[in-house]
Amino acid sequence: MPKSFQPVSGFDLPRFAGVPTFMRLPNVNLDDTEISKVQIGIIGAPWDTGTTNRPGPRHGPRQLRDYSTMIRAQNSHTDVRPFELVNCADLGDVGPNPADINDTLDRMTNFYKKVKSHNIIPLTGGGDHLCSLPIIRGIASDKPVGMIHFDSHTDLFNSYFGGAMYTHGTPFRRAVEEGLLDPKRVIQIGIRGSAYDKEDHDFAKSVGIKIIMIEEFFERGVKDVMAEARDVAGTKPTYISYDIDFVDPTFAPGTGTPEVGGPNSFQAIQVVRELDGVDIIGADLVEVSPPFDPSGGTAWLGVSIMFELLCVMAKNISENHQ
Repeated sequence: MPKSFQPVSGFDLPRFAGVPTFMRLPNVNLDDTEISKVQIGIIGAPWDTGTTNRPGPRHGPRQLRDYSTMIRAQNSHTDVRPFELVNCADLGDVGPNPADINDTLDRMTNFYKKVKSHNIIPLTGGGDHLCSLPIIRGIASDKPVGMIHFDSHTDLFNSYFGGAMYTHGTPFRRAVEEGLLDPKRVIQIGIRGSAYDKEDHDFAKSVGIKIIMIEEFFERGVKDVMAEARDVAGTKPTYISYDIDFVDPTFAPGTGTPEVGGPNSFQAIQVVRELDGVDIIGADLVEVSPPFDPSGGTAWLGVSIMFELLCVMAKNISENHQ
């Protein structure tokens, strides 16, 4: 393992010192010569123009980076040491155009196409949930992929405000329509809250998307639900999308559209650990909103989830290359 890809240890430089990068990893630009060695790239998507109510996730990546300095080298539950298994780096932010949704969608798609061209698996910190659409456009343009989606909302609506087709409530409707997601290999877990209507659920039923409501999640338990999630995803390439509002706002208040009655912070991590063996081609953690997170607890939970995702991804890559 090249020494240049190891995170800075808190024993060498205090965690409150230095320029923050995701998990204190080296910052590698897509045009750097070192990029050919990177296997997992952690990326910031500082953009929330798809938000329809409380803005703020555009500031999420910066706060996530700051709190990620508390991440250490080893997973205390699985004993996975991801930075020794694969080369990981912070690939920086995708620069958005906050005044133009379509331009930003194109910028992000092109960025992730370039990431894919380097055979790098992306792990993204958002940003609102619309960010997932251009990421999937960039890495799943060859053939439809599956998706395991943790959220309190389906994000399957057709449009908002009489014709706005691109919001944080529509990304996966678009992804299915564009042939990026195989709906029969998509499962959405944790859905709850009051609703405008059942349009999103009707669409899911019509194309074969599986929805696990929060009541079913608690009745069946983490292991049973996640066993089904692995069955739905199968052995083919799968994207993981994790909205922080999947978690109950008692544990993650810093988000734009919180819904009560969700999982606690331990369950939030448990579901990720149950992704072991899934062929993950990319993952995101979105909707952390610092303006609603005065204690920083939501960001800390967010980067802890990202670390769990990283551990699963690194383990899978390592085992597949043996």
